[in-house]
Amino acid sequence: MYCILKVKGGNKAALIVAAILLIAAILVGILVPDQEPVLDTSAEETSYTLVIDPGHGGIDGGATAADGTKESDINLAIALKLRALAEFYGQDNAMTRQDDSSMSGTESYSEHDDLVNRTGLVNSTENPVLISIHQNCYPTGQPSGPQVIYSSADSSECLGKLTHQNLISKLYPDNRRVAEPASSKLYVLNHVSCPAILVECGFMSNLSDMGKLADSSYQTALSTVLMASFLQYRAGIANT
Repeated sequence: MYCILKVKGGNKAALIVAAILLIAAILVGILVPDQEPVLDTSAEETSYTLVIDPGHGGIDGGATAADGTKESDINLAIALKLRALAEFYGQDNAMTRQDDSSMSGTESYSEHDDLVNRTGLVNSTENPVLISIHQNCYPTGQPSGPQVIYSSADSSECLGKLTHQNLISKLYPDNRRVAEPASSKLYVLNHVSCPAILVECGFMSNLSDMGKLADSSYQTALSTVLMASFLQYRAGIANT
């Protein structure tokens, strides 16, 4: 199996991290989807900007696990690994946050302002494709596994179902969840004008899921499947 890569100049440390992630991904056999044995990052396939949105941040920690772990921290950890892989592949990318902060424009935190500003960043980006990273939570500990939610924008359903299938087949084969369209409550997905998905990587209320989500190697696996899904989606769009 071969991957054809063209790497742009960038942060040297990020490229080193990405190389480590790449090796780990190859070892677990999940980097390249079975349908795409050769990844050609030619000029016509590099016009998209991958926008990575680690949900929550700052005073808004999102869901909290039984041990006190914040969703926002797990979201960011996965997002940073995804960005490192994007850098390695020479894929143009942007992040809504790169640390434990929010995008609220007010002195006191405003969830609405945070979501509006995230949306604005996406819509002001050239040819964006959005992957928003979140974790699920439930009052009881039974529900488990990842799920992808997609916006109504063009080809979002294609990206969403592709990503969901890859997550299930590579990381959670017993999961019976299916990719679903976004509800009206999801502000960002309903206000961006580009292909967009929200990935619920697992349930913080489920002890087994939480053990995986807090593990760096599983975070690497998640980010690798997300990157591979984006590349597969991008190649499919370029060939239509």
